[in-house]
Amino acid sequence: MGMNDTPSSERIHIGIFGKRNAGKSSLINALTGQDLAIVSEIAGTTTDPVSKAMELLPLGPVVLIDTPGLDDEGELGKQRVRSAKRVMNRCDAAILVIDGLEGLCPVHTDILSLFRKKNIPYLVVHNKNDLAAPSALPDNAMSVSAKTGAGIWELKERLSRLVIDPHHGRRLVGDLLQPHDIAVLVVPIDSAAPKGRLILPQQQTIRDVLESGAYSVVVRESELPGALDSLGRKPRIVITDSQAFGSVSKDTPEDIPLTSFSILMARYKGNLTEAVRGVRALDTVQDGDRILISEGCTHHRQCDDIGTVKLPRWIEQYTGKKLEYAFTSGGEFPEDLSPYHMVIHCGGCMLNEREMKSRIAHAIDEQIPMTNYGIAIAYMHGILARSVAPFPNIAALLKP
Repeated sequence: MGMNDTPSSERIHIGIFGKRNAGKSSLINALTGQDLAIVSEIAGTTTDPVSKAMELLPLGPVVLIDTPGLDDEGELGKQRVRSAKRVMNRCDAAILVIDGLEGLCPVHTDILSLFRKKNIPYLVVHNKNDLAAPSALPDNAMSVSAKTGAGIWELKERLSRLVIDPHHGRRLVGDLLQPHDIAVLVVPIDSAAPKGRLILPQQQTIRDVLESGAYSVVVRESELPGALDSLGRKPRIVITDSQAFGSVSKDTPEDIPLTSFSILMARYKGNLTEAVRGVRALDTVQDGDRILISEGCTHHRQCDDIGTVKLPRWIEQYTGKKLEYAFTSGGEFPEDLSPYHMVIHCGGCMLNEREMKSRIAHAIDEQIPMTNYGIAIAYMHGILARSVAPFPNIAALLKP
């Protein structure tokens, strides 16, 4: 995977906020050296958040998110401001752009207090210093000119110091492996798998096994028994796609640790604890309760089939109740979760970590249990305890 292929969910997301005509789009162009954002003299050209994936040296692969002006007017303006605030939920860092001719105003102080409330590291950038030199600036502020390029290199340097890579030091599976260990990965190649390729969590797991100096053995579920027999020694772990968990669990001897790609992904993104806590809400549903099934991406047939067809069927079999379902996908996630008994979310491989965490925090705030596809499937099939056994602190959450 080259730098340009870094998945969006793994890139550092930087939101650019400010009033209309403060020069947000011009600043993005100056940062990237490309005319990517729309620049015009008319206030409020950027009507929806626009995301651009790119290399921003010395930082590396990032997504810059250009947002609508925060002082927008009227009903449409309110919607734009709401969407700009929603963008914050996926920002690892933020830049507040202030027109250097104007200075701070209440709109800016509101946005700064939101950055602090959401723990987003930020810089305040006074633009247009070719027209007006600002007076003394606080530590987290600086002055630039998007037009002449003055201060832009320093801004990139400061951004790279500001952002801490959210995954720093965290591994998908590498912390469980020693060099020369064997990890067996079970990957069903069915009609739902994208033709000719593996889905993202599988690619990332293989990469992490290789980085550990361990051996990655990739098989379909039908080949698992033969592969285990022919290895000559016990693998350190077997990792399976959730859909094949039942048969893989039967074929994997009890003394070999077994988990799934979605459980590793949830742990990597810091979502596993809440997902294991939330799954027990399946035991308290009543007839007529509503369950929200939420999908992070909009184009993954495999997730669609699981979310809209298989999950509801398994839930009805497991609970014996007649339930109602609501489905959302992509960037949609309801502000009000109170109509739902619980939320079952996909693994979130296409969402970045902060966006996923903000959805979990939102559910916690509203006291609505939230779990994910893989955890729910494993729980309903009676194999969750086994699949989290490699992580003792998580396994403890399932004890009565």
